[in-house]
Amino acid sequence: MKRIVMVMAALAGLVALPAQAKTLADCAMRDTPFSSKSPLMDILLSPAAVAAVDSVAPGMIKAMPPFFAGTTPPNFSTIVTMREAVGLGARFGRPAAAAPDMARIDAALAAVPVTDADRVARCARYDTVSPKFERTSGAPRVLLFEKINGFKDVPSVNAAHAAFTAMAQRKGWALSVSDKGSAFNPDVLRRFDVVIWNNISGDVLTLRQRTAFQRWMDRGGGFIGIHGTAGDPVYFWDWYVDSLIGARFAGHPLNPQFQTATVNLDDRSHPVAAGLPASWQMNEEWYSFKNNPRAGGARIIATLDETTYKPDGPGQKLSMGADHPIVWSKCVGRGRMFYSAIGHRPERYSDAVYVQMLEQAVAWAGNRNSRECPAAR
Repeated sequence: MKRIVMVMAALAGLVALPAQAKTLADCAMRDTPFSSKSPLMDILLSPAAVAAVDSVAPGMIKAMPPFFAGTTPPNFSTIVTMREAVGLGARFGRPAAAAPDMARIDAALAAVPVTDADRVARCARYDTVSPKFERTSGAPRVLLFEKINGFKDVPSVNAAHAAFTAMAQRKGWALSVSDKGSAFNPDVLRRFDVVIWNNISGDVLTLRQRTAFQRWMDRGGGFIGIHGTAGDPVYFWDWYVDSLIGARFAGHPLNPQFQTATVNLDDRSHPVAAGLPASWQMNEEWYSFKNNPRAGGARIIATLDETTYKPDGPGQKLSMGADHPIVWSKCVGRGRMFYSAIGHRPERYSDAVYVQMLEQAVAWAGNRNSRECPAAR
């Protein structure tokens, strides 16, 4: 009954269901059949899908850790699948009473039809109305993007927001802020030189918004991704994680979660590295990745010295070896991408070295005449 009420709440205010479904016809995974590879939230939003899982693994959903079993974003349930959730539960010491039979769960879920109510509930976490922006003066023209459907670490997001706002005032950028994915349309994006994704987690753009963003990057836009922007266990947009970021998240240590480690500059000739020390120490939540972005053509700016901390996670070995990229850039079409895995701890955004790096990253990514990537048309 509780889940039925949640779905009804998601439908509140939608006077005409067919019209709303048509409006959101391009929301990601709108019509995707239920399976153990669906976003966990999409299963939780459907009483029929929950019943199907319970018919095979009674009590499994109820026993899931609360922090990733919610139905209102931002929530971890948008960035894990049923399969991933079971695995994470085991890593965090909360395994199912018995290993669930995923083949049987998939068979039960496949028999559940995707209804209009399911489509509306799935699409409710996306935006369709383009936000309005006041005209601002300065350069580069920067959009600070802060829509989060997945994991939201409020202190990190707030600290990064304050830091970029202060940088904009100090450096003379034209800064606008939005937490709406609907800002990613051609009319809005052409007004900006660079977008900063502030610890963005979860799928936040509809299919049209994805296309607008990809074309904007291909034609010379600039992207800055900070920490959690590449920290989801599961992604449902391959271009974003593979072509834009260039690396898939593997995990981070938990025992302890925050460790002091040495960061080494890898490419001192990169404009983002100008004036930075050859190496420095930071206490941070250190990410590891399933693949090395260097192999995909990324220009590595800084690496992590694994001998200075313990790269182990819950039930995982997270070592990437002697070459552990932590900050990098790459060309995406005619656009420029910069990503830094540093930035979970709020105090990092007042660290002089890191602030300098981020300021220079925005200047580099926002420069459409950069020699790093071909000139934009």
